[in-house]
Amino acid sequence: QVQLVESGGGLVQPGGSLRLSCAASGSIVNNVMRWYRQAPGNQRELVAGISSAGITNYADSVKGRFTISRDNAKNTVYLQMNSLKPEDTAVYYCNTFRGISIYWGQGTQVTVSS
Repeated sequence: QVQLVESGGGLVQPGGSLRLSCAASGSIVNNVMRWYRQAPGNQRELVAGISSAGITNYADSVKGRFTISRDNAKNTVYLQMNSLKPEDTAVYYCNTFRGISIYWGQGTQVTVSS
């Protein structure tokens, strides 16, 4: 089983930066890792993903601003968020799957407001 714990959220001004972390309870070397976000009233949205080979993909809304990365030795995936906008405000969740199981972290709140 995999437990995922997000951290690094907080309040930031528009144009600011945050780095989110997602720590896994075990090895993620063979796992696709993803970041999602969910704002009130919205469904959960895929923000970024990174494959076991390090191939990344991003939602159009965050391309050029966000960077997903992984440190397999630390069992951790990161989301570097730059040039933050108010519309980035959401709870951010990390996600992975293993076999038939899908795993979610508890989420970390990101609020972008002046």
